[in-house]
Amino acid sequence: MEYRIDDKMLNASVFLAFVNQVWPGDYDMEKAGNALAKTQNITAYDGEKLVGCLRVLSDGYFFGTITELLVLPEYQKQGIGSRLLRLARENTPTMLYFGSQPGMEAFYEKNGCQKSLQSYMIEKE
Repeated sequence: MEYRIDDKMLNASVFLAFVNQVWPGDYDMEKAGNALAKTQNITAYDGEKLVGCLRVLSDGYFFGTITELLVLPEYQKQGIGSRLLRLARENTPTMLYFGSQPGMEAFYEKNGCQKSLQSYMIEKE
């Protein structure tokens, strides 16, 4: 497994092919590319295949958030998500705040994350 910190080679085409295997959707290529350009992308590759990605959005001083942590289903439970989380912790200048999908709390707690703020969201209409 090859891990890349701040993967500048990650493009929207590769990312969306990956994301659609985890969160199928109708994503816009240009908007996805713009989003990737605004985050630090920490990736895991099995050969040439993208199998895991954690994205960090940060102001570099006060605040950082994990926008998502995704691992292909057939690669889960192999330590990839834990390694991506550890790399994020080691390579970001701020504390990281993030929400968790229901049922994933044990994974984050196992990896040394502490429950903190309650998560809320405002949906775009």
